Amino acid sequence: MTEAEDVLGTAAAWSKAGEQVAIATVTETWGSSPRPPGSQMAVTASGRMAGSVSGGCIEGAVADAAKRTMETGAPQLLDFGVTNERAWEVGLACGGKLKVFVERLG
Repeated sequence: MTEAEDVLGTAAAWSKAGEQVAIATVTETWGSSPRPPGSQMAVTASGRMAGSVSGGCIEGAVADAAKRTMETGAPQLLDFGVTNERAWEVGLACGGKLKVFVERLG
C-alpha cells in the first residue's frame, strides 16, 4: 500500500465517522523540495492530520488553508518558495518551491 492510499483511507474513515476533512496534494515541485508531487496530507476540522506535504516545514500553513477550505468549500492552490515572502516564515528556506492543491472531501 502506498502512502497516498494510506492517507486517503484514513481520510475516508474520518469522513465516515462524521469528521469534516480536507485533502492537500503536492502538485508541482522545483529544485530542492521536501516531498515529491503526489504527496498528500489529510486534515480534519478538529485538527487531526495524516500524511505529509512538506516534511513539516510548511504543514502548519497548509493545515490552516485546509481549515478555510473546509469552512468555505472553495479549493485553493497554494504556492510556496524562496521568492514567496512567506517562505522564511513557514520554514521553506531549502531553496525549493512547491505547489499544494487543497480540497474539501465530500
